[in-house]
Amino acid sequence: MNLQTRFATNIRILRKKKKLSQQDLADKMGVSNSYVSMLEHGQRSPPLETIELIAKALGVRAEALLSRM
Repeated sequence: MNLQTRFATNIRILRKKKKLSQQDLADKMGVSNSYVSMLEHGQRSPPLETIELIAKALGVRAEALLSRM
């Protein structure tokens, strides 16, 4: 599994563990639902600032988004 696929999968897994919809996560991040969808499908590679934003919204460390689960 490449890093982008792992990142996308981890977002989806962590979001579902927190019982958040894509819209809920998007609202917490201040982005659109379609952007969250693109991240979860590996269609976008976010800048580091966005990775930090995702981690904060999910209540995890940024490293968790890139590590093997």
